[in-house]
Amino acid sequence: MQHHEAPLPHHEAPLPHDEAPLPHDEAPLPHDEDRGATHGGPADSELAAILPEITGPGGPFRHRQHIHLAFLAVRRYGMPEAITRICGWIQRIAAYERAPQKYHHTVSRAWVEIVAHHVDADPDCADFGTFAARHPALLDKRLLTRHYRSSTLAAAPARSGWVEPDLLPFPWSPAQDSRAG
Repeated sequence: MQHHEAPLPHHEAPLPHDEAPLPHDEAPLPHDEDRGATHGGPADSELAAILPEITGPGGPFRHRQHIHLAFLAVRRYGMPEAITRICGWIQRIAAYERAPQKYHHTVSRAWVEIVAHHVDADPDCADFGTFAARHPALLDKRLLTRHYRSSTLAAAPARSGWVEPDLLPFPWSPAQDSRAG
């Protein structure tokens, strides 16, 4: 399958292939002063405080930034709470950008679970740059294709809710345990 990307504006450096934006995460983030101001709740102010660490002022929110956000949330809250927070935050970012259709629940949750699995395996690593260097597969946005058919991820149930992997179960999932016995 060939991958076509829109040309980058002249002021942005090209990204490596594994950091090119996915269709669900191409929108730029609002400026720092606008982040969190749309809803005003504690979760929004918390997201507004975290985003500059991940993106820099008004920076892009692509795959690497999603993984960084998941890394921070998993380390702070543990996986179940990180899933709730990440999914809510990404939904709010998409709504702010007037693109709620870009939110994809299965993709968002799957990446949090994958990051959590690696955080659990590397609990003493508190620096995202070091973590990413130790687990470079996380920066390959195609990693989910090992676990999901593209048609499964394209379907409405996966976009709006959780769908289990249909190719290869995640190593930590009950489906994987039952296959091993």
